[in-house]
Formats: sequence, structure tokens, C-alpha cells
Amino acid sequence: MEILSFKVKGRFAHFRKYYANNTALSFSIPPRTTLMGLTAAIMGWKKDSYYERLSSKHIHFGVRVLSPLKKSFQRLNFLSIKSTGDISKSFESDFRGKRGHIQTPFEVVSAHNIAKGEVCYQVFLSAEESGRKTFEAIKQQVLNNEPVYNLSLGPANFPATLYNKVLYGEKNIQKKTTDDFILLNSAIPSAVVDELEFSKDDYDQYSFVEEDMLPGDFVENDNREVKEMNRLLFSITNLPLRVCINGTYLHIDAEEESFNIQFMDI
Repeated sequence: MEILSFKVKGRFAHFRKYYANNTALSFSIPPRTTLMGLTAAIMGWKKDSYYERLSSKHIHFGVRVLSPLKKSFQRLNFLSIKSTGDISKSFESDFRGKRGHIQTPFEVVSAHNIAKGEVCYQVFLSAEESGRKTFEAIKQQVLNNEPVYNLSLGPANFPATLYNKVLYGEKNIQKKTTDDFILLNSAIPSAVVDELEFSKDDYDQYSFVEEDMLPGDFVENDNREVKEMNRLLFSITNLPLRVCINGTYLHIDAEEESFNIQFMDI
């Protein structure tokens, strides 16, 4: 088994909750569909052409929060457009500001200190046998080359940087089970969590855990209809979750650190 890991960071992030129609709410962590798009940008794949090859039956994704996050609402000053008009006949078009502007709320994910901090995530990829060829291509591109397209944490104007690219091999990975509590560093499917524990010393950190439903797979190439959802439990700081789980987890032992993860799409 091999796990490819890379980290991404940027000043701001926004992962739009697709079911919000009049306010642009954001997930705290990138959904699996966003990680698919990030990988496709690294590879230079054509838009909407990669949904099937990166589906959860072929490729597994995991994500870890590396910096404490917060969300805040900003107001975007958009043009108020009620009709397209005919620009060739009149300069008084809605696209030229005829109807003025409209203030639209927009939720932004950032570090606690916006001036100095950054939003940082660690992404993990692994493959089933059916996705081995795709995984090998991604591995070669990530480890040996720069991303083909510019990366972003959501919108194009939230640029991201790719760094710390590592391949963990069999000697670094152990698949484990336990009946005790473990410290888990990545987002984990809620279905495999039996119990979540806080010690008395953690009373001031109760708010760092979130649970959300995030889009996981699309129906097919060129069709952005959501096929699968992932209900995930995760930390919005760099503190691990203390959980008791009813399945296996992956222990990664590397030179710089040892940590436990689980994929978001198991």
C-alpha cells in the first residue's frame, strides 16, 4: 500500500455549500469533490473529464487540518443584473451598472490571525487496484513536477501553494484496530466513530469539532450532479480528535512525525 501526501496553503479559502442559494456559506474543509478538482489542476486534466477516474471506487482521499481555522462573513459588492439588455443599442446596460450594486454575503475561511496566518491542509491519496494506473500518474506528477494549472482553495482569487510532497510506502503504514481511544488527525466518516472523548483539561476547546455532510462523488463525467455524500467528523484546529472507532485506521510513521488518519470515502 502507498499513500501520497501533499500540503496546500493559502491566505483564504471558500468551499461553497451547494445547497445555499441566497448566501454563499462555506464548508470548513475541502470536500472530496474539491480535492478531485485540486488533483485535476495539478495534472492538467480538462474540466469535468476526471469524475469517473477519481471516483471513490478507484481513488481514496483524506484531509487533515494543519492550522486553526475560523469563518467570517464578508460583503461582496456585485452588480445588480436583472436583464442582459442590448449593449449594441444602449450603454445603459445592467452590466454597466445601470441598476447599481447589491451587497452579497460571502463566508470566508481564514486563519485566526488573518494578517500573519494561512489556511493549511494536508491531503492524502491512495488507490484501489482499479485506480492503480491513475494513482501512478498522479504520483509521478506530484513528486516530480509543478502543477500544470494554478491551484486555489475554492475561488480562483484564493490562490494556493503546493508543498511538502511525500510518498509513504508499506514500511511507513500500518493498518490497525483497537478498542481504546486513539488520537486521529484527519477527517473521519461519522459512521465509524463510536465515541468522542474530551478530557476535563479540554473544556476550552470543545468548539473545535465539527460534523458536516460534504459532496463526495459526481454522477459521471460532465455531470456535476452529486452522487454520494460524505458525513464527516473533523477538527478545525491542528489538534487531533480523541475517538473510539469501530473499524480500522491507518498509522503513518514518518521521520518528522507519527500520526493516525482515515480516508473520507471508506
